[in-house]
Amino acid sequence: MFTISKSITALVAAVGVFAAFAIAPAAGADDKDIASALRAGGLVLVVRHGATFADQADTDPLNFDNIAAQRNLNDKGKALAKAFGDALRQAGVPVGKVYTSKYNRAYETAVIAGFKDIEKTADLTEGGLIVSPNENSRRAEAFRKMLTAAPKDHTNTILITHQPNIAAALGKDWYDVKEGETSIFRPADGAYKLVVRIQMDEWPRIATVASK
Repeated sequence: MFTISKSITALVAAVGVFAAFAIAPAAGADDKDIASALRAGGLVLVVRHGATFADQADTDPLNFDNIAAQRNLNDKGKALAKAFGDALRQAGVPVGKVYTSKYNRAYETAVIAGFKDIEKTADLTEGGLIVSPNENSRRAEAFRKMLTAAPKDHTNTILITHQPNIAAALGKDWYDVKEGETSIFRPADGAYKLVVRIQMDEWPRIATVASK
C-alpha cells in the first residue's frame, strides 16, 4: 500500500474527464486511479534517489565530477531505478522535463530509468554544511517553487533529489522519506497538493494493474 501523508487527504483530480477521487483501501482500484491521473499529466513527481551504499560518504563535495568520492547507487538502487522507468512507460505515463541534483546518485537514477530531458540543478542538490544557511534556505524555496509549476503539454515533471532537501522544503512529514520513494504533487493556483506517496518497488505493480 501507499504511504499517505497524515496531514493531507490524498485526492487526485485528473485532467479533463477524470473526476476527483479519494484513495481507498482497495489496492487495485487505487493503482488504476493513480495510473489514470499520471497518464493525464499535470503532476510533479518528487523522487528521493535510489538505494545507495550505506558505508560510502561524499568526501569531495565541492567536485561533482569526482563520482568515486560520492555515495553512489548500489545494485538494488540501479535495478529499481530501471524498473521505475519501465513501469512508467508500461503504464503510458508521459514524462516531460526531469530535474536532478548534481550528485551522481540522483542523476544516475534518472539515466537508468531511461528519462531523456534531464537537467542537473543546484536547487535540488544537497548542500549540508558545505553551503551557507542562506543558500540552503534559497534551495528549499526554489524547490517549493518548482512544485507550483504546471508541467507543459500534459506531461509530468520529475524532480530527483535528497532527503535533506525534501524535508527542508516539505516539512516534518518527510523526514522519514525512504530512498527511491516518490511523492506526487498536483500544482494548482500557485500552490501544490500532495496526491500520494509511493515506494519505488511498488511501481511495477501499478503498471501491471494499469495495463489490464
